[in-house]
Amino acid sequence: MKQNIVERKIMWGDLDSMGVVFYPRYYEWMDASSHLFFESIGLNLETLFSKRHLGFGLVETSCIYSKPGRYHQTVRIITQLEEVNEKTVKLKHFIYNASNDELLVTGLENRICMDVSDPENIRAITIPEEMYSILINALAIWQ
Repeated sequence: MKQNIVERKIMWGDLDSMGVVFYPRYYEWMDASSHLFFESIGLNLETLFSKRHLGFGLVETSCIYSKPGRYHQTVRIITQLEEVNEKTVKLKHFIYNASNDELLVTGLENRICMDVSDPENIRAITIPEEMYSILINALAIWQ
């Protein structure tokens, strides 16, 4: 099964006062991994934004925490496309301790296709047909 995989080292600034990953960091990592996922299937979000005035904004996100991430661990973030609808895509993220494959976090993002051409009137739109086709093909690969 094809997946988008990112590895990163947990650094001091990622930690809270208890010495474990501060939970908002997981959301930052998932967001970055989503951008890399879209790029891996040929949908560069920066290009879509600047050239076509389209974006995929978050409408829902969540995490289930299984184990704490610790300083200097390397984590592996695996991103998969879970679902494609007329206006939305759901991505699932699995964050593992790379040294022993222990699951640390399972995350979900639900993103909606938006017309961002007018910043005062950002609105949800149907995913354009050629992008929808790319997403459906990626979904078939991931399943």
